Amino acid sequence: MASPVKFSTSFQFLDPVYEALKHFTGVNDSIATGILISFLVVLFTTILLLFLSRKRNRRHAVLLVGLCEAGKTLLFARLVLRRHVLSYTSIKENKGIYCSTNGKLKIEIVDLPGQDRLRTRFLDQYKSTSRGIVFVVDSSTIQTLIKDVAEFLYDVLSDKDIPSNVLIVCNKQDVPLTKSQTVIKSQLEKEMNTFRLTRTTVLDTTDGSKKNNNTFLGKKSEDFQFSHLHPLRIEFAECSASIDDGESCDLVAIEKWFAKIF
Repeated sequence: MASPVKFSTSFQFLDPVYEALKHFTGVNDSIATGILISFLVVLFTTILLLFLSRKRNRRHAVLLVGLCEAGKTLLFARLVLRRHVLSYTSIKENKGIYCSTNGKLKIEIVDLPGQDRLRTRFLDQYKSTSRGIVFVVDSSTIQTLIKDVAEFLYDVLSDKDIPSNVLIVCNKQDVPLTKSQTVIKSQLEKEMNTFRLTRTTVLDTTDGSKKNNNTFLGKKSEDFQFSHLHPLRIEFAECSASIDDGESCDLVAIEKWFAKIF
């Protein structure tokens, strides 16, 4: 006759459960052990799924970030209100709920101010609740503002607390002679490579402890590329939110991205 199963010191609290299971079910040791192990596996799996679910639910929002006049607030209105509105430079955040056309997806959208003195503070406030970041670029002025856009984008991507999903939206594609997403991506990579080298040189000169390694983006032996920024998943898209006719605005790429990250 097989000797009764006894659990190790770490799991001795299970002995009464094991004995009670045998008593009330009348099963032998091997069956009781199997039942108890199955129960523990189910219990552990349930707790793990609940933990992961709660952790995932903490990141429930999408943040709209970018420089002033990039079109963030109008894009926010298009996504949340589904209509064109007269926008203005925001000094506080705008919050609303985006609903997909099929009604299956609801996302909190937070439009953050683009002013230099405000944008970092608001990003710090909301980044821990965000599932994704939409970085909005004005495609019609990118050539004149490329340095400012690249510097802010570099700072955003250097933040280790931002979500891994980042969509760089090339807005105002309805304006004549705007740059395509392919051109804008190439220009940003070139400018961010220059900015990275400049920042590294400055920090090396002023800080002998080499703390700048924490903010170096990409591979040190190669020119800057967005594809090097693992685990960040950076994508590009084009959109047109500024057309007066609400039926004509093009937000398809953004809405597809929403569906993918949620």
